[in-house]
Amino acid sequence: MESRPRSFYVLAAFFCLFLLFLYGPTLTIGILSFQGPQGGLTFPMNGVSLHWFRDLFEVQAVGDIWGSFRRSFVLGLMVMVTTVLISVMAGLAFRKRFAGSGILFYLAITSLVIPSILISLGVGLIFNQLGLKVHWATSGFGSQLTWTLPFGLLIMFAVFNRFDKSYEEAARDQGATAWQTIRFVVLPIIAPSLIGVALFGFTLSYDEFARTLLTAGSYNTLPLEIFGMTTNVTTPVIYALGTLTTLFSLLIIAVFLLTVWALSKRRARFGSDAGKGV
Repeated sequence: MESRPRSFYVLAAFFCLFLLFLYGPTLTIGILSFQGPQGGLTFPMNGVSLHWFRDLFEVQAVGDIWGSFRRSFVLGLMVMVTTVLISVMAGLAFRKRFAGSGILFYLAITSLVIPSILISLGVGLIFNQLGLKVHWATSGFGSQLTWTLPFGLLIMFAVFNRFDKSYEEAARDQGATAWQTIRFVVLPIIAPSLIGVALFGFTLSYDEFARTLLTAGSYNTLPLEIFGMTTNVTTPVIYALGTLTTLFSLLIIAVFLLTVWALSKRRARFGSDAGKGV
């Protein structure tokens, strides 16, 4: 049996350290959230209980945890839907070259390289100069789109770059209109990619801090609320909140993955039935 080279063990050890660095803080927060009623913010743990999770559902002396969660959830849905719609329309538009398409493309993705805090500052200043109210559902919504749209656009550009146009030609040969072709041919084929764009849009919005910092107005989103709690909360309740929000994020990802899996199974079954002449 051929022995493994020494470099294999070095790379394996490096990968394990990387995983520890990546997930270690989350696991630490998860463990500390189960502190007993007299527990603190550090090890060693003083008992094990669900006390701090129950405390989350009671009236908090500081902060607005559930209000900020609702705002982040609604904002995430708004950003997700808008990102998907604009990304699909832009992907369809950029399938053909047109005057200024290159400039528009680079303008769309420039916000990825601009520091997020500057985006937040700029959007907040624009709203103030225009006499508009700085609010999480308006200025916060706009600033977050500068973060999610470039990712959605890049995904859609890659998808349509590989898209086989013969499917559309076959649909038109059968008498389908342009809208029918998009609705019944294009969208079902790219559905898994649309789910990916939706996942990007929601999770990036739900977790965003810097671009919301100066654009949320007087009502915090969840990341801003958690940041504020780090300065005035001295109990493991903040760890319990971190654990629940992490589980919620994992649940959202699982829902999207299950949706992709269901679509893949449906497509495979449809292809099998079509091959049998059903």
